[in-house]
Amino acid sequence: MAIMQSAELARVLGAELRGDPELEITGVAGIEEAGPGQVTFIANPRYAALARTTQAAAILVAPDFPAIPAATLRVKNPYLAFARAVELFYSPPAWTPGIDPAAAVHPTAKIGARAHIGPFAVIGENATIGDDAVILPHVVIYPGVRIGDRFFAHAHAVVREFCRLGDDVLLQNGAVVGSDGFGFARDAAGQWHKIPQSGPTILGNRVEVQTNSCIDRASVGATRIGDGVKVDNLVQVGHGSSVGQNTLLCAQVGLAGSTHVGRNVILAGQVGVAGHCNIGDGVIAIAQAGLHGDIPAGSTLAGSPAFDHKQWLRATALFSRLPELVRQLQRKAKREE
Repeated sequence: MAIMQSAELARVLGAELRGDPELEITGVAGIEEAGPGQVTFIANPRYAALARTTQAAAILVAPDFPAIPAATLRVKNPYLAFARAVELFYSPPAWTPGIDPAAAVHPTAKIGARAHIGPFAVIGENATIGDDAVILPHVVIYPGVRIGDRFFAHAHAVVREFCRLGDDVLLQNGAVVGSDGFGFARDAAGQWHKIPQSGPTILGNRVEVQTNSCIDRASVGATRIGDGVKVDNLVQVGHGSSVGQNTLLCAQVGLAGSTHVGRNVILAGQVGVAGHCNIGDGVIAIAQAGLHGDIPAGSTLAGSPAFDHKQWLRATALFSRLPELVRQLQRKAKREE
């Protein structure tokens, strides 16, 4: 178990310590569960009152946080500092370099130095994987795939044929990169004919795709995911779409085909986007918003169909009063008869 004194932890995190510099920190926990020896954090003001009752040894807070009895580590971004603290105290499994005898690696595949390839993983013909990869059981890498350094794929992740992934890509369990897009053409008899999905999916550097999410390949061209994009669980990215750098696609977001999303966009849970839309940089869409048409950069939207968030708040505040307003109008109409 890792043990650090509070002064050393403050130094590593770039925080200002107010309190005993020799406090022993042995782990991390949430503000409500933290006990002696643990460090916690407060980033949301709604939890500020808990700072006076928590049993934590120390709390990561913003620089202007009020003085409290507990030791504080004051830093500009407490949430990010807490994430770094978790890294310090959490010890993930060690993956020893080597290829398990039960893995199936094609003779033409090129595997970089220090790779760990687990049992029943499959690496296809002419696939290329960079250095320091960790590929866990039942991962499937199709033929012709090119992957950069420090690739990490959890069990049952799949990368389809000819897709290209940058450095530091992380695929969680069941993620599928390059699955067929939903493309069908209807003939005169009303039957649907599958359109071949020939274009690859291309992921930039530092992309994470979480559990059971699908990023479809394109019929022509490519589906492109920019550097630093994070894709939450159960997200669908339709064929031929593009997602700009450092964008977040939260749980159950759905992008229809040929959707183009800018940089630093946040689409909250269950946001749906109609196909062939252009979403500008910095857009924020509140959970369950339905987006259609082109969205200007910097917009904040809510509702389905989505419109300006401030207007949506005013509209929803009035919604519960609609029956009363209708009765008032009816009474007024009767008086005027």
